Amino acid sequence: MHGMTISPEKVWFDEDNLWVMLSDVRTIGAPLAWFPSLLHADPVSRQGFELGVHGIHWGALDEDISVMGLLAGFGDQTRRNRKRAA
Repeated sequence: MHGMTISPEKVWFDEDNLWVMLSDVRTIGAPLAWFPSLLHADPVSRQGFELGVHGIHWGALDEDISVMGLLAGFGDQTRRNRKRAA
């Protein structure tokens, strides 16, 4: 498994969660509360994502979520980074 890249294969939402099926067949979920831009977005905007090798990108929402971040249990890092910069 060394050197294997785990990529997102499918993304969907329920009322409270983001769900991602990974290339290694695992499905992981994270609460939308972890990602305020997704939580407050309308359903059409949530569907405007692009799958990349390492994560998911929403251009219109300025949101990027990495597979490794999801696996590590990280939510939106933007607020944390802005506090450090201030």
